[in-house]
Amino acid sequence: MICTVSKHAAEREGFADAMMLDWRGYVAEATGANVFFIRDGVLHTPTPECFLDGITRRSVIALAMEKGFEFVERYIKPEELSDFSECFIVGTAAEVTPVSRIAEYSFTPGNISLSLMDDYARMVRRQ
Repeated sequence: MICTVSKHAAEREGFADAMMLDWRGYVAEATGANVFFIRDGVLHTPTPECFLDGITRRSVIALAMEKGFEFVERYIKPEELSDFSECFIVGTAAEVTPVSRIAEYSFTPGNISLSLMDDYARMVRRQ
């Protein structure tokens, strides 16, 4: 219920979704997708203690590891968002979707986001 309320509030402000925090105030996820950030070529994603460690999330992590991308699961403070250059969400419906903005923080899809988006699309559309 809280995700639905948060998503609707974000939509009223012109956003497509809301970023959810865990009970400690750390970044957790979007309302229906997991979130990844990139800084200096390293993927950062919240530790899945307070949210679903989804199948798509695990699949994207596996793809990132196959490509040799450095990957860190950790607690992420909201004020750290200014330090990240890329952001994307992952989920069954979202697949791998670059994020351009969270509140006042802007992100530009780059090589890592776009590479994982393409790799995931190829993986799920194999014939």
